Amino acid sequence: MPRKYYLIIILFLFVLFQSFKQSIFEGFVKPENFPEPVYDVAQNPVTKESFELGRKLFYETALSRDNSISCGSCHVQSSAFTQHGHDVSHGIEDRLGSRNSPPIMNLAWNRSFFWDGGVFHLDLFSVSPITNPVEMDEKMENVLEKLRSKMEYREKFKTVYGSDGITGNQVFKALSSFMIMCISSNSKYDSVMRKTGARFTEAESRGYDIFSNNCSSCHKEPLFTDGSFRNNGLDNQFNPDTGRQAITLDPEDRFKFKVPSLRNLTYTVPYMHDGRFTKIDQVLDHYAAGVQDSHTLDPLLKKKGQPGIALTAGEKTDLKAFLKTLDDKYFITRRDLSEQ
Repeated sequence: MPRKYYLIIILFLFVLFQSFKQSIFEGFVKPENFPEPVYDVAQNPVTKESFELGRKLFYETALSRDNSISCGSCHVQSSAFTQHGHDVSHGIEDRLGSRNSPPIMNLAWNRSFFWDGGVFHLDLFSVSPITNPVEMDEKMENVLEKLRSKMEYREKFKTVYGSDGITGNQVFKALSSFMIMCISSNSKYDSVMRKTGARFTEAESRGYDIFSNNCSSCHKEPLFTDGSFRNNGLDNQFNPDTGRQAITLDPEDRFKFKVPSLRNLTYTVPYMHDGRFTKIDQVLDHYAAGVQDSHTLDPLLKKKGQPGIALTAGEKTDLKAFLKTLDDKYFITRRDLSEQ
């Protein structure tokens, strides 16, 4: 047989192997450069069936009162599972929320959820948007009734949980099985940290140094958030909101909001809890010259004279170059995370 045919056969077998490899469902796998997850995966193991059920529920409009919107309506994959173009969330009948939709991303490493930390466990996360009158405005008993009326769902729940009764707890665990698989860990930054051959450009390297010296205390690597709640000096005129204080009732938590991850900033615009900024430049300008002092302003931002982080024009340019390395194109295009 001519040599070229051997090469064609080898190439065919290689492609076939890669296709077979990609079709294997591995379940939840911690990225190499990530810490151990907070979510107890052992208590809710992710199987191919539970993941697919969770994905189906994530894009299921029956979770809303008038069957018009799903979780995926406010958490769009191409926008890193945020609601692109809206400063605050838009729910059923186009009702407006008061805060920007947070991304569904790396939630297995979260100890609390939402901008104010009002939910402390991922399995309880979905209750709020489903029942919130300005989001999905539905009652769980109605959701369960709608799901039980569909043979497809009864069969899927029986496969995963051994019963077609469909309970609220099963719905929430299935949704968690999907959401903890929404892992963003394939940016250029991750490749550099894993030493897989990628290198920062000079501008990105300078930006990384600027980030490490000024931002890393709150936006801790590799998740780029420490999960804490802080007052970052936004004025309260744009959208009055007391933040964490509404949950704890502690005056010391006034105007504190959860530190967001800096991953995928290109896709998650607008920024801040109220979506007031539409460009990264506005965010950097805020920290450089717009921080408002107050009793609960984060100590890291308190400075003599103008509080905040002093940044030159050149430093802002380099910092933006580094932040771009946190974009994960693979995450926003993964076929298994999209609506099937």
